[in-house]
Amino acid sequence: MDPEFLGVDPESDDGNSATIWRDRATGDYLLRGWTIDSETRAKVGDDPSGEVTIRFPARMMQFLPEVNGGTDVP
Repeated sequence: MDPEFLGVDPESDDGNSATIWRDRATGDYLLRGWTIDSETRAKVGDDPSGEVTIRFPARMMQFLPEVNGGTDVP
């Protein structure tokens, strides 16, 4: 994996979350967000093995190349 940093939440209190990277080899995204609370967990259900549900702020979508006009997706 060769992660390329794309952006961090401009409203982050510590400058470290939420964060988005893209794997240069596959084009897959890596997202760091917030854990969900128990009320949300009850509504969305348990995660399948090997998966995790996170909250990710909509304002972070600006960093996705598909949204901001980029075309260099593998």
